[in-house]
Amino acid sequence: MELLAPAGYLEKAKIALLYGADAVYVGGKSFSLRARASNFTMADLEELATFAHGLNKKVYVTMNIVPHDDDLEGLKEYLTDLNRIGIDAIITTSRYIMKQAKKYAPNVEVHVSTQNSITNLKQIEYYKSLGATRTVLAREVNMEELEYLAKNSPLELEVFIHGGMCASYSGRCVLSNYMTNRDANRGGCAHSCRWNYTLKKNNQVVNNEGYFSMGSKDLQAIRFIPKLIDLNVASFKIEGRMKSTYYLATVVKCYRDIIDLYQKQGYLTEEDYKYFEKEIRKAENRLTSVGFYKGLPTIEEQLYDNRSEHPTKEYVGVVLNYDEVTKIAVIEQRNYFETGDTLEFFGPKLNNTLMECPKFYDFNSNEELTVARHPLQKLIMKVEFPVQKDDMIRLVKKDEN
Repeated sequence: MELLAPAGYLEKAKIALLYGADAVYVGGKSFSLRARASNFTMADLEELATFAHGLNKKVYVTMNIVPHDDDLEGLKEYLTDLNRIGIDAIITTSRYIMKQAKKYAPNVEVHVSTQNSITNLKQIEYYKSLGATRTVLAREVNMEELEYLAKNSPLELEVFIHGGMCASYSGRCVLSNYMTNRDANRGGCAHSCRWNYTLKKNNQVVNNEGYFSMGSKDLQAIRFIPKLIDLNVASFKIEGRMKSTYYLATVVKCYRDIIDLYQKQGYLTEEDYKYFEKEIRKAENRLTSVGFYKGLPTIEEQLYDNRSEHPTKEYVGVVLNYDEVTKIAVIEQRNYFETGDTLEFFGPKLNNTLMECPKFYDFNSNEELTVARHPLQKLIMKVEFPVQKDDMIRLVKKDEN
């Protein structure tokens, strides 16, 4: 099976692949949702395809906008270019785009977007008749339904395992469009469901205890990975093209390790689950639930609490270079840390490794420092164990030591 990660720009995509994703999905400058993501030029897509294929991995391009007539300009040329540079698949909502892709991008697979809210076998069979090779199931499919679909589907199945959940039905929300004229189904969602609201009845405030918001908690399916593997689900999808590089590295590596461990030993213990749940909390994320995997969610599982965001400042740096002879690492700072703090290094080939922060120096002036307080400042530090470029560094909180 495949671990599929999102990326909003080229650096993120490369990090996701390095940290264990088997494929990445990205948006181009046209035909894609997530209008606020940086998105990829054709040159970016070509560079990414070359990078990914060099690792024997894949690149999927989202063309999941619900198109109006003026959105279709340049479609033929765009598909022709995707075919030329070797993109592995497009993810699309539009049946017209699917048909045009078969004509102008014959070497590119067609995957059906979750925007189509696919929940039953007849839908899957229909999209197979259009030439699709995979469908992304609606987030609203529960485990019982998934078992049936996995046994009978003529297409590969892709399911979400982590990330944002729409307060509406698989992205069919019109709240943002109605309130801000930003169309969620054309890439402009304002996340109106996460705003803070005051509830009134007969013009009297009825939620005096605080604000009300209606968005969902994020999905986190760690405990369902073994079941999904046993069902031979083709692709496990992480959501979050707008998330940080650190978030992607943390989440991708965590799920990579879960999948690999289960495939190696054939089971996961309660201790394993607790370890991975702790690891996933090190990402900058919101409160999570299991979505629809256990059936229809309850209010307690799904309603988003306006106090539930807990972004952290645990991500303090990334390794730019390392000299194995001198054991000197060049680090680019991200958040505040100081001498004596406990730092945790992790990377694509590095398991979590702790060390006490030694004295360190400014890269340019060679001035000795005791505090790193300037984002993107380059620092020199001795690290006794080998690290590599793109390894990341967390600050371990004192109550976790």
